[in-house]
This record gives sequence, C-alpha cells and structure tokens, in this order.
Amino acid sequence: MEDYAGRTDEELIAELRDNRDEIIDYLLEKYKSLVRKHANALYLIGGDTDDLIQEGMIGLFKAIREYQPGHEASFYHFADLCIARQMYTAVEASNRKKHAPLNSYISLYDDPDADGVTLADILPADADENPEHLLIGKENIEQKLEMLSKKLSKMEKQVFDHMLEGLNYRQIAERMGKSPKAIDNAIQRMRGKIM
Repeated sequence: MEDYAGRTDEELIAELRDNRDEIIDYLLEKYKSLVRKHANALYLIGGDTDDLIQEGMIGLFKAIREYQPGHEASFYHFADLCIARQMYTAVEASNRKKHAPLNSYISLYDDPDADGVTLADILPADADENPEHLLIGKENIEQKLEMLSKKLSKMEKQVFDHMLEGLNYRQIAERMGKSPKAIDNAIQRMRGKIM
C-alpha cells in the first residue's frame, strides 16, 4: 500500500477517479474516527453504536464517491456533512416508529419457558376456524337482523340498509331525499330499539 499521508485529501480524491481501491481503503480508515465521534453523540432507537457507525461509514463512502475537487469546500468538511446527514437520517427513521412492531415482536414459536412450552401452545385456538361455529354465528346474525327488522319502521329499515352499504348521514339523506337531522333521528330511534 502506498503512503498517502503526505498528500491532501483533494489530491487523493482526484486520483481516486482512476478506480484505486487502496485510496478508498485509506480514506475510510483515516476518517473512521470522525464517524465514531458522530456516532457517540447520537442515539439510535432499536440499534446500537455499531449500527450508527455503519451508517456513518456509508455516509463517508458516499462522500468519497461524490466529492468534486476544485469546489470551495474541503473534503474534510464535505465528508463531515455527509456522515452527519446519513446518521441523522437513520436516527429520524428509527424515531418514526414505522417498524416498531417488527423491532419489538415476540416470536410465537421461541422457547421462552424452561418447560419447553411456547407462546403458540398457550394461546387458545381460534373458534372461528371451526365451520360449525361459523355457520352458527351466521345464523345468529340472521336471526338478530330478522328480529330487528320487525321492530323498525319503514324509514328506519331503509336507513339501516343504507348504513350497511357503508353510507354516511349526508349520503343517506341525499339518497332518501331527507334532511341529515331526520336521518340522525331515525338512527337514534333504531339504537333505542336495539338496546
């Protein structure tokens, strides 16, 4: 490996355009302490310092790849900015809690118990998987709807049917040619009859 210590970073970046892997390795090693300095100042939810260092090294690699010699900023300042941005992006992403369920899950099949009992063994089986229970549940719903329809007036039945279609107060009122208040009153009467 050549001795690059006597040359400026800008010269090394210019020479890097000739695809010299040794220069990349040298610059990554040279600025690793800068990455560590940034990593120690931040906290990554669901991660540790090594994850931040890895993000910082990605930022440093991007800086090496993207730096344009001849601009007013030195490579050091450009690399510092790229490292900081990469790490802040990772911290912001961890704060969004978008992946919180994935990061804090508990496996149903791990063996947390000394007896060899898994969480999947403890949880009850879902009764809805049984076709008999599904049929009985459907019949119960049909019976309740039939009993309800006997209690409701003609207008209340129409409002109820529109509600089952997923329409809101205004849409039902428009369809039936009534005011939203009339629809609200019908819904309140239905609730009284259901309870």
